[in-house]
Amino acid sequence: MPTISNIKSISYLKSHAAQISKDLEMNGTPFFITQNGEACMVIESVKQFQEKESLIAALKIIALGEKERMKGKGISAAESRAQLAAARQRRK
Repeated sequence: MPTISNIKSISYLKSHAAQISKDLEMNGTPFFITQNGEACMVIESVKQFQEKESLIAALKIIALGEKERMKGKGISAAESRAQLAAARQRRK
């Protein structure tokens, strides 16, 4: 949730871009940028962006797996453990 300190106008962004970059690096809190009093963009660090993208990718994989499970596809945890154990035995 944005706080007053991280809501800035677009003119502030133009004149304080370097400071915003430092603040992002130090505390990681994204900045909400406004234009004419309306929110128009969010600025976040690359690290935050990458973490968010990784989380979204993981959630997509989970959702796809759940879809398959609901269709009756897939195997139980016990079957999966048995398959893993069998695969380990074959490697020995």
